[in-house]
Amino acid sequence: MKFTSRAGLTLAFAASAFAQEASSGFDLAATVTAEAVSSGQLTESPRDGSPVVAGFRSMLYPTWKIDDHWTVYGAIDINSRPYFAEDFSSQGYGLVSRVIQLNLAYSKVWKGGSLVVRAGQMPSAFGSFLLRYDDAENPLINVPMQYGYYYAGVTTSGLAGAQIDVTKGKWDGRLQLTNSSPDNPRSIFQDAQYPNWTAGAGYTIRQGLRVGVSGYRGPYLDRQWPFFFRGESSPRELPATTAGADLEWARGHWNVYSEWQWWEMTYHAIPAFRRQGGYVEARRVLHPRWYVAARTGYLHGSYESGGETYELAVGFRPNAHQLIKVGYALARERDDDRLYNILGVQLVTTLHPLSLAWR
Repeated sequence: MKFTSRAGLTLAFAASAFAQEASSGFDLAATVTAEAVSSGQLTESPRDGSPVVAGFRSMLYPTWKIDDHWTVYGAIDINSRPYFAEDFSSQGYGLVSRVIQLNLAYSKVWKGGSLVVRAGQMPSAFGSFLLRYDDAENPLINVPMQYGYYYAGVTTSGLAGAQIDVTKGKWDGRLQLTNSSPDNPRSIFQDAQYPNWTAGAGYTIRQGLRVGVSGYRGPYLDRQWPFFFRGESSPRELPATTAGADLEWARGHWNVYSEWQWWEMTYHAIPAFRRQGGYVEARRVLHPRWYVAARTGYLHGSYESGGETYELAVGFRPNAHQLIKVGYALARERDDDRLYNILGVQLVTTLHPLSLAWR
């Protein structure tokens, strides 16, 4: 797991082998994906391209352990465009890079509990899918509809801020303050930055079964937003309020994940915009090298009919460091009665090119 686990925050330093034995050091891990995708959506306006595209993605994870308590974490996403399904309905080709995580963390562990305090760039604490955002962790080709870089409800990009994570027995909790909304991420160099609060908690009922809740609140609009209308109030006076619930279940050869989320986006010039989304995902290990996975999800809004996705994937591990995924999806986008077919193949390779221990 590349991002810090909600239910196991004490494992924050286990991301690198050296951190188990050395007081300080530097480590670099990576996930590199080669992808080929076929979809009729790629041929339509505004992209108007070929129905088949090839792409790549690299997730880099530099970690600098300063001492037993202090660590600098990084997660850098570099990918070609189009790569994600959300790129299929927009123009442009090229290379995109994003700093998802770059923060200084203080960690303290005691019997039955732990504390992690972080400041810097970090993923949103809303929901649970971002813990499995890496292609090596996500068993399917696509991501749930409510997740994406922009205008998706929960950004998969990083947000600047601070966060506290705590565990005590079977309970875990988190509190995050960021410079902008998970619905409209803003760089620290952009205008329209407004503080947003995110909180979440979870309870592990028994080994392999955890339930959680989360939510965020804060201004989400900026004056260049497509749905910021003439005569509207200041974005500072228009908060978004959200709530979500998630479930994780693992037993034997099965892993099941589910989320439900609700948003209310405040307006004064027009009625408030509400939407809700959710998904259920299941993976079944058939053999140490083979698995099958499926996901169905939706995202519906009060001003639009919303969309649905139905996904299926087969995974094969030729060795300990590589994963081949073949996936198929049917997707309907907002206010569109057509179902788009998406067929994708990914070769995912995990690397550990550098590990240095000082002492």
